[in-house]
Amino acid sequence: MILLYLVGIIAGMVVPFQTSINSRLSLYTKSSFYASTISFATGTIFLILINLITNPHVFTTQFYSDQTLSYVWFIGGILGVVFLTGNLLLLPRLGASLTVVMTVAGQIIMGVTIDTFGWFGADVEPFTIFKVLGILFLILGIILMNYVRRNPKDKNMNSKVYIWLIIGFIFGFCPPIQTAINSALGQQVHSSILASLISFIIGTITLFILTMIFNRTLKMTTYHSQKGKLKPIYFIGGILGVIFVTTNIILMPHLGAALTTIIVMLGQMLMGIIIDHFGLLGTFVNKITKRKIIGIIAMMIGIILLRLF
Repeated sequence: MILLYLVGIIAGMVVPFQTSINSRLSLYTKSSFYASTISFATGTIFLILINLITNPHVFTTQFYSDQTLSYVWFIGGILGVVFLTGNLLLLPRLGASLTVVMTVAGQIIMGVTIDTFGWFGADVEPFTIFKVLGILFLILGIILMNYVRRNPKDKNMNSKVYIWLIIGFIFGFCPPIQTAINSALGQQVHSSILASLISFIIGTITLFILTMIFNRTLKMTTYHSQKGKLKPIYFIGGILGVIFVTTNIILMPHLGAALTTIIVMLGQMLMGIIIDHFGLLGTFVNKITKRKIIGIIAMMIGIILLRLF
């Protein structure tokens, strides 16, 4: 079980690198949607190669004649795009810390709900007072790790901001639902790698349509005035995304939707703290503080309460 936790944390730790790479790529595409489309397409190509090696039979007509198409084939990839688009909408309106807190709170609540009611084929896990305490510790830890002192001018938030807070909470429902649906698809086709490929294909198609609607061009520059020439490494974001999505599909049947979401999320936050502390990936140095350490401890307590009780 500890090995599964470590795998989940490592999978979460690749997300900040993927985000950084995709952000660099967007400087050359002049569009976040276009950069995400390239990232998803790269991941799709990578998964096709992996499936050709490990599951060549999935490319035969016989395999699909034995399958029953349902919503699990399509919704997972679309939810990934919805969450990505949601973050693009939330960041300029709420800022990074509030966006993280609200979407993560939504992820935790939806993950626990999926486990409690056994939605999308998940194993039913009873909802107890200890899980309530676990959720509270997790949210406290998240707030402590992402708290940023607001300027006095920003304290009087208008009603529109509260609406966006609610929207951010709802957008947070997407990742655990996506994980549960992709896991159900993986069990149906008997392959986590194939389930990832299907999710990436749907995501790529959806993002391509959004790119053509909002960007209306597939042109991109190969030189940026500050970052210099376009580098091949800027195209590996999709491969990191494959690691993240596939790991979630594998962990879901073993850990449940809530714990899978939380473990991966913990990995993201830990790597975010490491990146800030050492100023990696071109970020400003932001040293680890006692508040962040207390936040990590609170999250660990929350995970223990959710898992053991």
